[in-house]
Amino acid sequence: MPIPIEIKVPDIGDFKDIEIIEILVKPGGSLKAEQSLIVLESDKATMEVPTEVAGVVKELKVKLGDKVSQGSLILLLDAAGQIASPAPAIASPGANKDAPLQPPPTPSIATPSTKPSADFDAEVVVLGAGPGGYTAAFRAADLGKKVTLIERYETLGGVCLNVGCIPSKALLHTAKVIADAADAAHHGVTFGAPKIDLPEVRKFKESVVGKLTKGLSGLAKQRKVTVIQGNAKFASPKSLSIETKDGVKTLSFDNCIIAAGSQAVKLPGFPWDDPRLMDSTDALLLQDIPKRMLIIGGGIIGLEMATVYEALGAKVSVVELMPQLIPGADPDIVKPLHKRIEKRYEKIYLKTKVTKIEALKEGLKAHFEGEQAPEPQVYDRILVAVGRRPNGKLINAEAAGITVNERGFIPVDKQQRTNVPGIYAIGDVIKGPMLAHKAEDEGIALAEILAGQAGHVNYDVIPGVVYTSPEVAAVGKTEEELKAAGVDYKAGKFLFLANGRAKANQTTDGFVKVL
Repeated sequence: MPIPIEIKVPDIGDFKDIEIIEILVKPGGSLKAEQSLIVLESDKATMEVPTEVAGVVKELKVKLGDKVSQGSLILLLDAAGQIASPAPAIASPGANKDAPLQPPPTPSIATPSTKPSADFDAEVVVLGAGPGGYTAAFRAADLGKKVTLIERYETLGGVCLNVGCIPSKALLHTAKVIADAADAAHHGVTFGAPKIDLPEVRKFKESVVGKLTKGLSGLAKQRKVTVIQGNAKFASPKSLSIETKDGVKTLSFDNCIIAAGSQAVKLPGFPWDDPRLMDSTDALLLQDIPKRMLIIGGGIIGLEMATVYEALGAKVSVVELMPQLIPGADPDIVKPLHKRIEKRYEKIYLKTKVTKIEALKEGLKAHFEGEQAPEPQVYDRILVAVGRRPNGKLINAEAAGITVNERGFIPVDKQQRTNVPGIYAIGDVIKGPMLAHKAEDEGIALAEILAGQAGHVNYDVIPGVVYTSPEVAAVGKTEEELKAAGVDYKAGKFLFLANGRAKANQTTDGFVKVL
């Protein structure tokens, strides 16, 4: 008759005499490797205690309310395999009850007790050096972890710093200067028509990007974070294969944070081999200023790029499938922006879509369908800005057994854990708004959890801003969301028309609304 195995509380750091608030198993129940047994709660965090030994529970040695420490006996187990070293308890932020609803990960799979041999090894490896990735890497290093950061671009910063948020904000500043110079006529100061030196505009944008990415490299060196430039994919639940300029390298890890980001959606059936058809990355190259430009998508990216190209001299039209610009925002918040730009832009088509684009010598011919659909129109350039797609399907996740849904999102729990022990995900590859500051907050919280602290993300206070003129910004639930949820509320508004500073600046469009 086999001797039962004693399953004890492993090393849980400085925590002692922690109360058991939940027991997840019962006598006679079968256990899988890495399955959680009990949940502990301290004044700082809750933590689950798992086992790496599969088998059947013979006898429980604890009950609800008991206080345990490292070495306390939890249960006796009839093992179904060899004894592995005890799994560490995983700290989790007990207050993180407001995380966005996400599909729960599928049951954890057993992982090898030893890591495969590799060219490199990391205690924590971060896959992707965008805002979420580099923030997680730097915070983990600050907390004493040995960290490796992998980035496919030649410079750190990911899409946001290289071909996204930062270059767009640099161009938006240029657009604002042009608009402010024109508006100065209302103050009795008149300037001549602006002369656009496009190479210098691009040079300014690239200098801003260069300074920031160089700064990130300095921060990585300061924290002794190892940086590998290459395209990484999973080779197993404990290793990555990295295509570098020096060939394929392998890296083994204790913990991996997936921060692989997203990419622009490219609608099928359009002539993407024609350079006049652009995604957001192409538009930021600012190769020329078209006389006539169509932007497909009236969301954040589309309207910000419309602001840039219109200020630089293009005749801009926007087509949006939904009944309003910036879908998801409260209609009254969007109305002042719509009212202003419809006077400046050539056309705004709502409840309309582009069904076909023909590449002609004289331009790109767009065919429309919907309530406000015009006759086919020819444009010098067309920008497709209909959203972004997570990169979950591009990292060979199946080699590690990681669950990825059909849209490319990776399901995680409230501590950013995937279904595979030791592998986590943050940022655009998990559900929630695809915003840099959301990813940064997740990166910080996860690094703290890996260090045994109580990291926490409050998803109810993530702000969103559209850097148009006027700007549109919001935080918290929208009025439409409160109505749909049946929540009683009051709305208060203060019009900028009644604000002295706004009158002096001739910027009286819009208002502040508090719910």
